[in-house]
Amino acid sequence: MTTGEPPDRPEPEVPATVEPTVAPDVVHTRRGMFGDGRTGDTSGYGRIRRPVVMPGPGSEPLPPGFDGVALALSAARGLDPAAVEAVVVYRGEVTLRVAREHSVEVARRLRDDPELRFELCLGTSGVHYPDDAGAELRAVTHLLSITHGRRIRLEVSCPDADPHVPSLFSVYPTVDWHERETYDFFGIVFDGHPSLTRIEMPDDWSGHPQRKDYPLGGIGVEFRGADVAPPDDRRAYS
Repeated sequence: MTTGEPPDRPEPEVPATVEPTVAPDVVHTRRGMFGDGRTGDTSGYGRIRRPVVMPGPGSEPLPPGFDGVALALSAARGLDPAAVEAVVVYRGEVTLRVAREHSVEVARRLRDDPELRFELCLGTSGVHYPDDAGAELRAVTHLLSITHGRRIRLEVSCPDADPHVPSLFSVYPTVDWHERETYDFFGIVFDGHPSLTRIEMPDDWSGHPQRKDYPLGGIGVEFRGADVAPPDDRRAYS
């Protein structure tokens, strides 16, 4: 039976809004070593392949109070727009990935700008990702704003072939021993440091013990006149 009313027509489909995806930062692929003839390590099944993924830039919204940090740096007069390569937010923590040639200037702006005032440096440490070509070594510095009650992290990368980053000693003198320790254990050379020498290992020590390519093992020791050979490289960082 017709009623004279037009038949029902389906509503036009409205395309869903697609949020931009952020490519993850895959720095390494962890694999099990069981059955691998190149090593005696049996700590994992040989076919295990698990990527080591770091959070990508912009993966979370900025926490309350941090939007002004990025704006203040982007609006800073005289600061190269390419100085801050990325802003990474993960679990409420903010990391600025800074080009190494601009790291001192960025740190100085973070300390001196009244809207930022990160006046306290909590230290510098190192990270080594041997599979991340061109950015195998990273110097990570933690800053605290006592004025505004917020923390931020600066990350500066450099390749194994050129392990140099500028020292932040001129901005935060408290990084003196931290940069020495990072140099000692990771081999990152902090240009401009007033006395970049080893701080834990002997001066004539070969290599940097916290790098992923440093062999696990030991050094020969003498025990009641008998030489005890160091263990061979039975394990691998993976």
